[in-house]
Amino acid sequence: MAGAPARPPRAWAGLALVFNAFTWGVSWWPLRQLAALGPHPLWLTGIVYTLAALVLLLLRPRALGELLRTPVLWVLVLASGTTNACFNWAVSIGDVVRVVLLFYLMPLWAVLLSRGLLGERISPRGALRVLLALAGAMVVLWPAAGGGWPLPRSLPDWLGLAGGFGFALNNVMLRREARRGEPVRALAMFTGGALLSLGLATLLTQAGAIPPPPSVAPGWLLAALGLAGWFLLSNLALQHGAARLPANTTAVIMVSEVLFATTSAVVLGAGTLGLREGLGALMILGGALLASVQRE
Repeated sequence: MAGAPARPPRAWAGLALVFNAFTWGVSWWPLRQLAALGPHPLWLTGIVYTLAALVLLLLRPRALGELLRTPVLWVLVLASGTTNACFNWAVSIGDVVRVVLLFYLMPLWAVLLSRGLLGERISPRGALRVLLALAGAMVVLWPAAGGGWPLPRSLPDWLGLAGGFGFALNNVMLRREARRGEPVRALAMFTGGALLSLGLATLLTQAGAIPPPPSVAPGWLLAALGLAGWFLLSNLALQHGAARLPANTTAVIMVSEVLFATTSAVVLGAGTLGLREGLGALMILGGALLASVQRE
């Protein structure tokens, strides 16, 4: 029809999702570089997401009123805050490969949360996803010496698991509130990253567990502003791509985050990928890919 707006090609939507996956796959590196300049990862995450939320409010000021009028979106705030605070802290201090694999136990959490929040039944394929994720987690967490139970044994392990649970809840809530506009959903996610990270950082600083934020310096502050802009573009790219491609296609593309994270971490010496981690990765990613081909 003459005058009808041209529909964006699917290729651009796919590239937008790849950009988002790349962002989160390599985000550990700028987070570590900035943390080396002074701010603890929690303070840094809170500052970055506060800056991103402010930029978004300047572009879409009406989103704040909608967020305040919609209590259910505060579950998304909590889920996104848990995801970002835990994941960013974990990849800043732990083995990146191990953290990302534990984070990607999302198929397990997604099945359980979808049952509780969306009323979806657990199908045989869903049960298989759970078993694959659990088996992969046991392989990754199995002690290198061979003794003991396959349980989280470090703070980054626990943070990776908690971040993955938060991300699964985040995705379930995005599906549940899909009718909401993109700006208010993005604002909820950035607000969560800011509030939870700053709140936890304040509590831990008062307890003497982490250092207080350093004095304002142009070096790290400008870098944090640049990182906030990058994360904002990444979030908008995710929503753009996910709105224009089938959910199964989106899920397949997003799994590439593990490839970006693993490759960058191994090359730059921030993680290891041995036989045990490789086997666990195949099982965990098998569960994620099985979710992507499941009939909607």
